[in-house]
Amino acid sequence: MKLVDTHTHLYLKQFSEDIDLVIEESVKVGVDKLLLPNISSETTYDMLKLCEKYPENCFAMMGLHPCDVKSDTMEKELLHVEEMLQKEQFIAVGEIGLDLYWDKSTLEIQKEAFTFQIELAKKHKLPIVIHVRDSFAEAIEIVEKLNHENLSGVFHCFTGSKEDAQRVIDLQNFYMGIGGVLTFKNAGVDKIIKDIDLKHLILETDSPYLTPTPNRGKRNESKYIINIAEKLSEIKGVSLAEIANITTKNASDLFKI
Repeated sequence: MKLVDTHTHLYLKQFSEDIDLVIEESVKVGVDKLLLPNISSETTYDMLKLCEKYPENCFAMMGLHPCDVKSDTMEKELLHVEEMLQKEQFIAVGEIGLDLYWDKSTLEIQKEAFTFQIELAKKHKLPIVIHVRDSFAEAIEIVEKLNHENLSGVFHCFTGSKEDAQRVIDLQNFYMGIGGVLTFKNAGVDKIIKDIDLKHLILETDSPYLTPTPNRGKRNESKYIINIAEKLSEIKGVSLAEIANITTKNASDLFKI
């Protein structure tokens, strides 16, 4: 049984002491493809270094995270994204999007950065990985406006309503990324996901964050994708093998891995 962790930040300092063991344990349980979204120019080197060390397991994306969109550095950071996409191979443009949880005052420049990176993705025919914290309505409006036959992607950490899910599905080439929040007792994501066809879903951990039950309180790791898959299996009433087969195929189709 094979599973893909479509969103994991294994290059961060939280893994600096034991990254080899983390990857080894992940591969051992069948999670052997680990997709790494970038955050900013400050994380690019460590991300690429990890992919170079584990070329069969780790796959890099290139993008500027919305929380790192700052008026004084945005131009330089977006130039970095553009230049890297021209000279290196990446599986996606990400993690990009909007975040209104931490700072609402930067919304306009976040939109500008998001739009710019969507256009880069269309140019390079790469999928986009979208961060939408407290900003689904604003983000999907931009994606709907810019949607194109060369555009595909995933709404990472999807926690929206049935109506939100339908808007993602209506985009045609987009998925919902399902992570640890699915296992949280009162999050309500399980009720939404119950009615969404598996063909629209991919799995992710967002490690080291959002650790699924029963490991909440610990650092999240890619091996815990199994807990998310088990919960999805329970909600859907299908075997774990079917969950693995369908979500792995979805990830492979989207990211061409």
